[in-house]
Amino acid sequence: MKKAVAAFASIFIFLIACMPAMSRAETLAPEQLNNAIQAKAKELADIQKQLEETQKNLSETQGKGQSLNQELGKLKTNIKQLDLGIKANTLKISSLSLEIGSLEENIRETEKNVTLKSDAVSSLMKEIQQIDEEDPLIVFVRNKTLAEAIGEQSHLAELNGDLGEAIGELKAANEERKRKLDEKETKKKRVESQYRELAAKKGIVEDVKKERQEILAQTKNQEKTYQQMVSELAKRQADIAAEIEAIDAQLRLQINPNGLPTAVKGVLGWPTPSPKLTQGYGGTAFALRGGYKGHWHNGLDFGGAYGSPIIAANDGVVFAAGNQDIYCPRGAYGKFVIIRHSNNLVTLYGHMSQLGTQVGQLVKRGDTIGYMGKTGYAFGTHLHFTVYDGTTFSMRNSKSCGPMPVGGDLDPQKYL
Repeated sequence: MKKAVAAFASIFIFLIACMPAMSRAETLAPEQLNNAIQAKAKELADIQKQLEETQKNLSETQGKGQSLNQELGKLKTNIKQLDLGIKANTLKISSLSLEIGSLEENIRETEKNVTLKSDAVSSLMKEIQQIDEEDPLIVFVRNKTLAEAIGEQSHLAELNGDLGEAIGELKAANEERKRKLDEKETKKKRVESQYRELAAKKGIVEDVKKERQEILAQTKNQEKTYQQMVSELAKRQADIAAEIEAIDAQLRLQINPNGLPTAVKGVLGWPTPSPKLTQGYGGTAFALRGGYKGHWHNGLDFGGAYGSPIIAANDGVVFAAGNQDIYCPRGAYGKFVIIRHSNNLVTLYGHMSQLGTQVGQLVKRGDTIGYMGKTGYAFGTHLHFTVYDGTTFSMRNSKSCGPMPVGGDLDPQKYL
């Protein structure tokens, strides 16, 4: 019997050691918290509808002719999208903070329950030890009849059963506390992520306003001047595309399938939280119509709102990151990030509005590495995502656009 008590005691000590000091954070009443969280959720849903409407309007103008007024209109809509995104981030931070407050209240209640359960276990253990330490002969002598003596021993067995049940309840209460603490920590990390995204969007909206001012300054608000700029840009884009595609076409011939991971779904994760494919890989309709000099699209395009987060498709090291618009404005990938993965794949993320990582940084699958935009050769807001055979990939100094990522490209959808 003493061995059983000792075993129960060791479990009890372990469970007590797991108990943290109770939080004393002041929170609203549970009903007030729930009402506030629901109100934030409704506001967020309304903003999401407005974001979807602006995205729909942008998509409808995507294939239409290019004029100065249309370009300025798109930039104005991009600014509206970003402002809505900033409101959404602010609401998410507020809502998450309320949810954390609600969890803290739940955690306090759970810890009170843990304390009650541990007190019950402690009381049962003391009673069992007192009975268990007595000599059975003394127990027999103390009782007037054999039945009473046997009854006292039966009570001891019942106490041991109650102790096992009480320890089980204490363990369950501790597990519930741990689950809620983990949930609180997850929400705190989401708040930090929302703050980073909020800061990024505030920076991006200033960049878009600056871009709009630059276009007006360059064109002096004259359509003829703007069309001349568009014509010159189209020629530069064609020259850059021809150079890139000629190199990539040769490197595709050097791809070694034996050195690549098996092409199955899930090798890579989606590079955006809510993927919306707008153009596929290879000889797409746009590519065949002359959208690219070599009639080949070397990756996938994903649409989304200006400033939407872009995430790493897998663990890896940031091999390169930069802004090609410094060398050839609106000519290639614009702001881009390249990640080299341990499975011999390399991924490229192009047309970002802002970078969220730097060369040499270790990133995990799902980490935010930048934000969606339309820098480089892009007609609208999107992410260009390319997957390369790592043995063929390199950064080369191009003739027309500075450091240029090139390699044997693969069909990303085989790995996503």
